Amino acid sequence: MSIEVNNESGTAIDEMALIAVSRHALESMGIDPLAELSILVLDETAMASLHEQWMDLPGPTDVMSFPQDALDDAPGVGGPHGPALLGDVVLCPTVAAAQAAEAGHSMDSEMFLLTVHGILHLLGYDHGEPAEEKEMFELQASILRAWTTATGRAAVRAPLAGTGAQRRG
Repeated sequence: MSIEVNNESGTAIDEMALIAVSRHALESMGIDPLAELSILVLDETAMASLHEQWMDLPGPTDVMSFPQDALDDAPGVGGPHGPALLGDVVLCPTVAAAQAAEAGHSMDSEMFLLTVHGILHLLGYDHGEPAEEKEMFELQASILRAWTTATGRAAVRAPLAGTGAQRRG
């Protein structure tokens, strides 16, 4: 699996851990080991620009996803997917740091959560409707719980559906 991290934010991040949580999430979802993923880490100014350009919303956000190759008609359908260029997950660590303080966990934990959230968006998951939100947020929490257990990292307080957690892109 090819996972590239490009940190243009000026903030120190644990790139190897982002790659590890990404690999875990993709393997958990049965994604082909030849798939490619890009993670871009931006400062607030650059993230705000993308947020306005693509979502027509002002200010920076925590995570955005830009899918490349379509994998299925619906998320979670069918068996393992073939090799694909999945797309880009774009993160903003300064927004993540503020959210981490609210959530009661570290910035690293928030970055792991946002990375998994962004990957699920690349794979076709969304949280626009209550049923979709429930499915996506339960899957996100399950992936993070398994990863933190396997790696011995601190638990991530992943929001569940209906908890007002729509702040995540």
